[in-house]
Amino acid sequence: MLHYAVVFLVIALIAAVFGFGGIAASAVGIAKILFFIFIVLAVVSFLASLMRRP
Repeated sequence: MLHYAVVFLVIALIAAVFGFGGIAASAVGIAKILFFIFIVLAVVSFLASLMRRP
């Protein structure tokens, strides 16, 4: 999922360089959403692994 966030961020940067403002804004929005979902899932996974250990 972090890979997709980075891909959308790169798409946003390329679109911003070429002047496609709407595409860049939507790609940045998607990248932010995917990044925060990744962070939440990583924290949940970390906490679950701590709870599972005896």
